[in-house]
Amino acid sequence: MPSNFTELELKRINPELLHFQSEVLRGLEKPAKSLSAKFFYDAKGSELFDEICRQPEYYPTRTELSILKERAREIAEKVGENAVIVEYGSGSGEKIKPILDALKTPSIYIEIDISKKYLATATERLHHEYPRLKILPIQVDFTQELALPLLQFLKRSGKIGKKFGFFPGSTLGNFDPASASHFLKNVASTLGKGGAFVVGVDTKKDRAILEAAYNDQAGVTAEFNLNLLRRINEELEGNFVLSRFKHEALYNASQGRMEMHLMSLINHWVTIGKHKISFQQGERIHTENSYKYSPEEFRSLAMGAGFDVEAIWTDSREYFGVYYLVVR
Repeated sequence: MPSNFTELELKRINPELLHFQSEVLRGLEKPAKSLSAKFFYDAKGSELFDEICRQPEYYPTRTELSILKERAREIAEKVGENAVIVEYGSGSGEKIKPILDALKTPSIYIEIDISKKYLATATERLHHEYPRLKILPIQVDFTQELALPLLQFLKRSGKIGKKFGFFPGSTLGNFDPASASHFLKNVASTLGKGGAFVVGVDTKKDRAILEAAYNDQAGVTAEFNLNLLRRINEELEGNFVLSRFKHEALYNASQGRMEMHLMSLINHWVTIGKHKISFQQGERIHTENSYKYSPEEFRSLAMGAGFDVEAIWTDSREYFGVYYLVVR
């Protein structure tokens, strides 16, 4: 690399940064502006999401974790010994712990997350808590097909036990149904016939409960949403003024999903590098969808993607579902 390259020039040839920039510009230059929810999760965004999960209004995390703790032994018995665990969007790694505690000698734990810094922190913590567990952290966008080396590793690992995928947190709801089906088909291909997949899915329920969960009184979800603009400022030479935008989260009953937006409070212009983008007062950036599924709807989705539904576990209020799927 020539020594006269500046830091800024080096940043501009970073493929991850170029991908981020191209997707951001593509989304903001559309007539209906949008940004992908996957870009929420830089180190700061991941920390804020953990804080969201501790808010009293945000029922999904504590409800799902209680189900996983209650059913961990049952899951472990189904998975068996020497399993290869693949967790999609591993985050802090907290939800896999009840299952790790119940499993007998898992062969390896493969944690996949888009945030490099957050992945490193979680890996170090899990190494300390499970010193005998082999951990393979992979920083990648799990919404894409997994890298060939991982697929080859899983296919040639004949002496290990069951391949077990884990996808908690109702993150599947961030995909529209067609994309969710595509993702599930990719998971089925990665795990192979007989592979197990445990996935958390949020259920449809009263609008007031859903909207409160995404509009916590402490304002953490609003900060999480606005953090995406801060990230664009820091990494892509943006000049968003965060006070000119307002967090909004509403339930779209006709689509069966929660929607998060950032609404412009005034007419103004924003620059991202050399690109200039106009905002009208009241114009929104659509930042996230979170689809909610009835058990019947999710069963149909999973079966259409090549899975059989072997078990459905829920809480007493039926606020959240944890599904045990097996690849046909």
